Amino acid sequence: MKVAVFGQGYVGLTLSIAASQAGHKIIGFDININLIVDLLNGSTYVPGIDPKKLSELVESGLYLPTHDFSDVQGAEIIILAVPTPLDETRNPDLTLLKSATELIAQNFANNALIVNESTSYPGTLRNVIKPILDKSKLAVFQLASAPERVDPGNNKWMLRNTPRVICGLDSEATYKAIDFYSTFCMKIYQAPSVEVAEASKIFENTFRQINIALVNEFSEIAHKIGFSAHEAIKAAATKPFGFMPFFPSIGVGGHCIPVDPTYLSYISKKFGMEAQFINLANAVNSSRPRKIALRIQDELGGSLLSKRIQIAGITYKPDVSDLRESPAIALIDELIGLGAKVSWFDPLVNRFNNQNSEPLDPNIDIGLIVTPHSQIDFSTWKEANVQVLDLSANSINYGWPKFL
Repeated sequence: MKVAVFGQGYVGLTLSIAASQAGHKIIGFDININLIVDLLNGSTYVPGIDPKKLSELVESGLYLPTHDFSDVQGAEIIILAVPTPLDETRNPDLTLLKSATELIAQNFANNALIVNESTSYPGTLRNVIKPILDKSKLAVFQLASAPERVDPGNNKWMLRNTPRVICGLDSEATYKAIDFYSTFCMKIYQAPSVEVAEASKIFENTFRQINIALVNEFSEIAHKIGFSAHEAIKAAATKPFGFMPFFPSIGVGGHCIPVDPTYLSYISKKFGMEAQFINLANAVNSSRPRKIALRIQDELGGSLLSKRIQIAGITYKPDVSDLRESPAIALIDELIGLGAKVSWFDPLVNRFNNQNSEPLDPNIDIGLIVTPHSQIDFSTWKEANVQVLDLSANSINYGWPKFL
């Protein structure tokens, strides 16, 4: 089956490789020419993709990365896997999703199934994508929703063994989508409507946003009273039912958790309801870098003026090079604003914001563990007896007590 995947980032490339390995002819379409050139050369920044396997699939013809829309023609299925970020006012930005849909409506010349994997609020497929496609004079389209569940860097739950939620606007679209995804996904859950499918994705991450905000607030309470939030959470986690451990952090990052809940809050407001929990969670988590910078200042005697601070790991999660919405960036800005001299080390990021990654420095006033990639060896700090604050959002002991 010939299938076109619009967007070759974390979601689209992961899907493209899985589907091509299942024997489908995949056209990986992206407007980023440099990205396409890298893929054709077997190079990718997406974790979990074996460059050797990528090259083999390109050479076999099962996977064709391209920025030429003519290569898409003749596809039986087109999958939308383009970014759906927030705009400068932190409202949903569907610009890329609409542009991709308009490109199809105006230029694609045969009937096909369109599947939206891009995360958005309930009603996007029916009320945003469908009206655009209905204007096509070249083809008739069937539509389905199959929200992505890619977790970069997760070696346990991958595309194949993570259940896939699917629903079409009609029964035939549902059947076609399930038939396709079943070739590389082990378990399919058929939602009763496309709105339920769309809502499931943003609710999953809203659940995480709210629980992270709760545990971050709990961390502040623990700090004021004088006990360890981490130890309390570990104790609570011994309960075998009714509890799921989350750990304090400097905030939330990546495309999903800082973004998806806002899509749900946005559509709620359109229907006349204020999403109070969601808005509060967003506010709590976005305020974390500032609060933590002030706690670090207190830890260093009340002033960060000219203090040499180095951060270990600036991406949004361990072993992933993605800097989108990373709270580490906001923390750096806050520390600099308080007068500190900040450097950082990240083996997955060579340069960011006109600053290079620097090896762990033993001659600093304080080190901050933010995103502990598995490649980071903290022995330099340990051997030099550097004062270190562990801000990482997990239960792993790196040699220093958790600060949050």
